[in-house]
Amino acid sequence: MTRLLLTGGNGFVGQHLQRHLLQAMPEVKILAPELDITDFYATNRLIETTKPDALLHLAAISTPAKAASAPDHAWAVNVQGTLNLARSVLAHAASCRFIFISSAEVYGRAFLAGMPVTEETPPEPLTPYAGTKAEAEAALAALPGLRLLRLRPTNHTGPGQTPAFVVPAFARQIARIEEGLQPPILTTGNLNARRDFLDVQDVCAAYARALTLPSFVPGEILNIGAGATQRIGDVLETLLGLSKARIRVEADPAKQRASEIPAAEIDTTRAKARLGWAPRIPIQETLSATLDFWRAAEAVAQE
Repeated sequence: MTRLLLTGGNGFVGQHLQRHLLQAMPEVKILAPELDITDFYATNRLIETTKPDALLHLAAISTPAKAASAPDHAWAVNVQGTLNLARSVLAHAASCRFIFISSAEVYGRAFLAGMPVTEETPPEPLTPYAGTKAEAEAALAALPGLRLLRLRPTNHTGPGQTPAFVVPAFARQIARIEEGLQPPILTTGNLNARRDFLDVQDVCAAYARALTLPSFVPGEILNIGAGATQRIGDVLETLLGLSKARIRVEADPAKQRASEIPAAEIDTTRAKARLGWAPRIPIQETLSATLDFWRAAEAVAQE
């Protein structure tokens, strides 16, 4: 591999991934252009011009709330945009490895069985976001000749993630309280839900390994996660323990999800074996780094 096309390279994971790859694979030329993947002609021209050896597709409407509020747009980007890339690859770079970053959220209702889901567990999406990811996966898998590898990561977080997600939402509120920018009350959704969390750096390491996986069956799926869940309330307690501020926690009914899954347990045995990969960053370190990021962001905002 000498030429990697990275979509979504300016997003949260994309920026971390570019830094990771520059260190891990300095010989690889990373192409991360601004690209509207819903524009088939622009997408087609880019693939025809660059002819990448590998394409790692991160670009998406990745915030579940945004997908729910604008499902047509989420479908256009996450499904049709993905197909635009795949069709262009088949036409101009048929040997290109196409790594599609899906989501463990596609399992949806399957989590209610109370057992860790595996790659053989059929998707049962419960949200518009998860539905678009499941549809994109299925559409890609139906394209003959596409060298497709599907990755389904669990929740991943770290410095730079939007507060539309739970960990940065907590961290930003704590930072604002410390700066005196909001009353010492932190509002939350369901604290009893259990989720599998990864540091963004560990996710990047898994994606890098996928780029160099010696062989795979087209359409292969790998679950990327810690393989263990954390109670949201315990995550919050850890963050609160990192602050000297006295903060009261209050439940906010508006933050409760209608399709809340009590526990999202995922089996990551296959990915760890296939990629020779395992998470290495403790969640406490991830939470501390995320809180420090928001402390700095809120301090700068007041200057």
